[in-house]
Amino acid sequence: MDARYVILADSGSPGYDFARAIHEDLSKRSRAFELGGIKVKEFRDGERKPKILANLRGRDCYFIHDSNKNPAVWFLDLCLINEALSKSSAHQIIDVFPYHKFARQDRKDESRVPISAKVIARAVDDYAHGVLTLDVHNPAIDGFYESRFDNLPSFPTAVKCIKPFFERDLSNLVIMSPDAGGGPRAQSFAKRLGVEQVVIGYKTRSKNGDIDGLHIAGDVSGRDILIIDDIVDSGGTLVKACEAARRLGARRIYGYAPHGLFTKGVSEVVSSFDKFWIGNTLNQESHDKLEVIPFAPLFADALYRMTSGQSLSELFD
Repeated sequence: MDARYVILADSGSPGYDFARAIHEDLSKRSRAFELGGIKVKEFRDGERKPKILANLRGRDCYFIHDSNKNPAVWFLDLCLINEALSKSSAHQIIDVFPYHKFARQDRKDESRVPISAKVIARAVDDYAHGVLTLDVHNPAIDGFYESRFDNLPSFPTAVKCIKPFFERDLSNLVIMSPDAGGGPRAQSFAKRLGVEQVVIGYKTRSKNGDIDGLHIAGDVSGRDILIIDDIVDSGGTLVKACEAARRLGARRIYGYAPHGLFTKGVSEVVSSFDKFWIGNTLNQESHDKLEVIPFAPLFADALYRMTSGQSLSELFD
């Protein structure tokens, strides 16, 4: 007899390991979950054709979408696979985005540009019943979705991994946001970690995209600093924040983010820090200063709660 729930992923993509880790964790709690594959055929002209390898009729499907894919391919596969899931008579379709691509394009910031996060939401709403993601860049994009949108917090998991490292000298630790927009994020992390002092970085620019300098509002002299962000893209702002903290006499500097794009390379960012924690929502190359935090167990916990009628809000505590 088929399991009631199916965890699905592109079996030929790097993200399949993330889906397998979710399934392994779920299998410890229930036999109701099956791991199913999706085979994506690519034609010589670049067209793509996904095929679901499991029987989905009448079953709830949790599609673990590979965040490592090129954004254009990621979006195309999302649309095509959701269509295939719907045509396969799935009872319910939940799109699981370890990292929600296009979420930074959440507003019209100049003339004649799309609100791309809204486009993603409409594509999901055409076929799926909900989205499950982690630390989305702007939680307000929930408003773009007609379907259910669950945004998991990374902080409880991250704090469990990070806190033991500072246990002996937590009183000397300061939490820092590299910009004003991340202030609430830093405050939330500090509260969970049990740290009282939070400082904020302020960037100065001569033109869009170019950071001239970064100033810190708050005292960091002689203190250990943990810089918190949500996404590491090129990492330029984080490096500037690290440099500014060192100029002001910071003792040791650490960093954390759940999503690591590292578009200029891991070493370009991490070498500036004494240690850096990053989530595994995207595959990461190894570095002696980089520690990867696994989030598959958090997603497994969320999926188990969703299927057993338990509250997801307890994961926020």
